Amino acid sequence: MSEKDKNTTGQNRGKKNGHYDLKTDAVNRLVNADSVKPLEPLGIDPGKKYRSGGLIDKIPSWLKAVFMKFWFNGAVCYFVLWGLGLFISNFENMLIILALVLGMVTDILVNNAFRFFAVTEGANDKWMMFPKKKLINLFLNIVYAFVILIIVVWFYNSLNGVLNMVNGTDGQIFIGVEPILFGLFYVVFDLAFIGMKNLGISIIRDAQNKNGV
Repeated sequence: MSEKDKNTTGQNRGKKNGHYDLKTDAVNRLVNADSVKPLEPLGIDPGKKYRSGGLIDKIPSWLKAVFMKFWFNGAVCYFVLWGLGLFISNFENMLIILALVLGMVTDILVNNAFRFFAVTEGANDKWMMFPKKKLINLFLNIVYAFVILIIVVWFYNSLNGVLNMVNGTDGQIFIGVEPILFGLFYVVFDLAFIGMKNLGISIIRDAQNKNGV
């Protein structure tokens, strides 16, 4: 066999071997595809990487709930009650506007923040009066905000009434409406109602479990 024929045969053999190696490598990759670990395992919290390396997850959920509710409600008092108070003198109109803004802020900002920061789905539902993400809940949150707002106004009036009796005065305002106290009062009554709702749900579930429902 001539040198040229040998070289041609070697080249053909190399091509065949290379083609075989490529096929073998493709088959191995296909067989081992199931054993390759996914980049992000199932069940991992998708929002965790946006929360400062999980630092926020270490804060107790009740503390985050109280702070977010307090901050947003106080901000509404500052921007709406104080900001529009110079232009809206009618008390009833101001209450309606406050209820509208508080309800929308709760439904759009606060509740969505709870859902985002939940370590597992539904973990923060216990801090919301209407946890489901539905359009009707926007209306319900506005009505609920109006109820809480009426109670907060009553509480302010009661406190000032008691202080007037203690000091022997009449009609004097000792505690005015400002963002910090307003936010705190709103949070207290809000969490009280949510706590009663959660307690009622727990009692009903326990009764259903006992009856085998």
